[in-house]
Amino acid sequence: MAPLPTASASIDIRESKGAALAPLFPHRYRSAILKEIKQAVAGYGSAEKRQVQEMVRALLQLDSIPKPDDAADALAVAITHLSTKRYDLA
Repeated sequence: MAPLPTASASIDIRESKGAALAPLFPHRYRSAILKEIKQAVAGYGSAEKRQVQEMVRALLQLDSIPKPDDAADALAVAITHLSTKRYDLA
């Protein structure tokens, strides 16, 4: 069994997620990014993580919530990007 991450490792993981999301939403603050993702996926900007994960599962018609949690987070970011991106189809 792998050891649990330390508090500082958890902070590093969160910071790396923020850095990964920044290019998608370059002029927004981190809390605004999270609210936008929650709003786009769950329909509620203050949704709990479990609610977002469940909506990712439902929107993608999956049998279960993607594991690890980072996979569900990445899919939520992708859903947000696709739902807010404007496509020039002409």
